Amino acid sequence: MMDNMSDMIYFKDRGSKFIMVNKAAAEWQGAFTPEEMVGKSDFDSYSEEDARRMRDEELHIMQTGEPLFGVEESETWKNGSQAWVSTTKMPLRNEVGDIIGIFGISRDITEHKNAEIRAAKYAEENRRFREELEDDLLMASQLQKTFFPASYPSFPSASDGKGDLVQFCHLHHAGGLIGGDLCSIRKLSDTEAGIFLCDVMGHGVRAALGTSIVRAMVEEISHQKKDPGQFLEHMNQTLMPLFRQDDLFLFATACYMVLDVSTGVLKVAAAGHPLPILLNASVHSVSGLVEDSCFSGPALAVTEEARYKTIECRLRPEDGVFMYTDGITEVVNRNEEEYGENRLVASARGKINLPMSGLFDALYEDACSFAAGAALEDDVCLVGFRLKHAS
Repeated sequence: MMDNMSDMIYFKDRGSKFIMVNKAAAEWQGAFTPEEMVGKSDFDSYSEEDARRMRDEELHIMQTGEPLFGVEESETWKNGSQAWVSTTKMPLRNEVGDIIGIFGISRDITEHKNAEIRAAKYAEENRRFREELEDDLLMASQLQKTFFPASYPSFPSASDGKGDLVQFCHLHHAGGLIGGDLCSIRKLSDTEAGIFLCDVMGHGVRAALGTSIVRAMVEEISHQKKDPGQFLEHMNQTLMPLFRQDDLFLFATACYMVLDVSTGVLKVAAAGHPLPILLNASVHSVSGLVEDSCFSGPALAVTEEARYKTIECRLRPEDGVFMYTDGITEVVNRNEEEYGENRLVASARGKINLPMSGLFDALYEDACSFAAGAALEDDVCLVGFRLKHAS
């Protein structure tokens, strides 16, 4: 066993000098034969610090009789190179039981230990990277929240200057820390408001970066192009070179409405987006604002020649209109059924008398209830208004 084991086997006297070693131990210590090691100690091979540590371990074993089992130790040679061993040492006793030294077995685990150290290093680097990424995403999430309306335009009644002519509202729930939905409600004139909703393709960072570009476009274009169709055409032409580069393909669906609170006239255009929902107070009904399914043009940044039709309708007092992203209609339950537009409309019909904020909360809760605990993977955004009365 001494001659054939690859592990280092050794016996030492009470002065921690070698009495006998096997061939593997001799080669480990840099000797040609086991006999060369007799009378030598660890101080002949290792650094002063490591040799003293080994000597202290062995003195403790000889003084207490307590063995040392499977200890992983770093060993530094006198030339500065390092190795790792797994060591077991026990007291060496004579025939009457007196401790006359120690004997031990050590196994070279340098390759395994270095791999373990590298893995721990990579794990720590990955942990720090994940923390930095999470911090960045959290900051991006906080910044993206500022993209959504913090307040709404006010259109006081001409008669008393107090009550608003229109009640605006929005609701947004991101599927992750950051997402691709965006809405905007902007005052265009003393009597006009622009309501915009878009959904940038995909999820996460790419979609979020897309929303930041779109938001800048909305601020720039909304006061230049008050006609919704022209607004979307201008945005499409501006987004094409930004969203369609060599290694980048993005597109966005969008819907834009312009409301004239003085007349109740609403103008709408859509780019590959679900059509708005009308809350008709006079007949207590909920339906699509536009019956023609071909009304919507192509999504933004898909084709340069896209044209978008503007349609116009007149609202009555207490009528409401809201837009939504497909994150709510594409909610799936455990049976792989989609929530769908029909359920959304039916849910809104039963809650038509609620204020817009209560309606939006109820619609979102209804979709979550339909999912029955399943995660809503996509972003959900609702935005709209209720016309109180025209001036």
